Amino acid sequence: MSCLSGEKIWEEFLELTGIDSVSYCERQMADRLSEKLRALGFAVEEDDAGSYYGGNAGNLYGYLKGQLPGSPILLSAHMDTVQPGIGKKAVLKENGRIESAGDTVLGADDVSGIVEILTAIRSVREEGLPHRDIEVLFPIGEERHIRGTAVFDFRRIRAREAYVLDMSGSVGSAALQAPTLVTFEITVIGKAAHAGFEPEKGIHAIAVMSEIIRRLQMGHIDEETVMNVGQIEGGTTTNIVPASCVCRGEVRSYSHEKAVSVLKQIEAAAHGTAKEFGADVRVDTQVQMETYKIEETEPVVQRFAAACGKLGIPCELRRTFGGSDNNNFVKNGIRGIVLSCGMYQVHSTQEYGCMEDLQKGAELVRELILADA
Repeated sequence: MSCLSGEKIWEEFLELTGIDSVSYCERQMADRLSEKLRALGFAVEEDDAGSYYGGNAGNLYGYLKGQLPGSPILLSAHMDTVQPGIGKKAVLKENGRIESAGDTVLGADDVSGIVEILTAIRSVREEGLPHRDIEVLFPIGEERHIRGTAVFDFRRIRAREAYVLDMSGSVGSAALQAPTLVTFEITVIGKAAHAGFEPEKGIHAIAVMSEIIRRLQMGHIDEETVMNVGQIEGGTTTNIVPASCVCRGEVRSYSHEKAVSVLKQIEAAAHGTAKEFGADVRVDTQVQMETYKIEETEPVVQRFAAACGKLGIPCELRRTFGGSDNNNFVKNGIRGIVLSCGMYQVHSTQEYGCMEDLQKGAELVRELILADA
């Protein structure tokens, strides 16, 4: 039976989604993928990325020497899942749709990408087809703002082009542009007082924070920039004027300069408002990933489009407001694009995949492996 058959693909998808692999707990997944890569002839290395975050596994890198000249092809899909991701079990419906059996994510994000990569390589190896060198990177911590590849030593990578299988939608779509993503945390320090006897002696930290948030522009700031406050917490009990409050949010933009500018506006609003109320404030920011854009004329895109055409798969080139490990690839000089791998409604218990997409995805990766460098 061909490794491209639906039965073989389903068996591997079922196996890998059944492994608990939430962020920073990827040990079992890393061990199993190491075994699979070595069985395919790869030299496999694991770095110490997990030690940076208190995790139990590192980024998994594999190298397979090919028979054809040219630069290697780099394929990547991340090992971790979001929560709820413990006790996952995939269920295959009669119509080929794959769903979670319970109150967990399915794990198609990003097992779909992993399975398509492994299946494609296995097909090429079993048929003895000549190919250029293949590099594989299965990172940890992608769901925590691409933390695994943030500490990866990219000097190990020989490829100058990459295909990252980590996007929702049907196979044939590819993202050539992704945003800068900056997170921020605002901490307001007010003054506690008894809310019943002497509330006027307090400085209400939640009220100050509410006014800060009111002065911020949420949602679309312009056509390429968005901002959101997603968390707020403060206070201790109902009869005490709250002495502290914290909110957390993010800015995304296709322009790094605009993202930085919005952060400055947030900082100005926070400091100005706090001063009016007599409160103290601290604003902490962190650049989680930096924007990039790959042109349609670049070879990495042209090879993808040609592979889609050869297989009769409609090719859609677009941009995404989501980040991926490809942000770090491009930052380190590797021209990569992000491919849809047939996962839908990710980061929810309604996540699902399709057998047809898994097969098409594997066939597409196979064509990319066999393409001339």
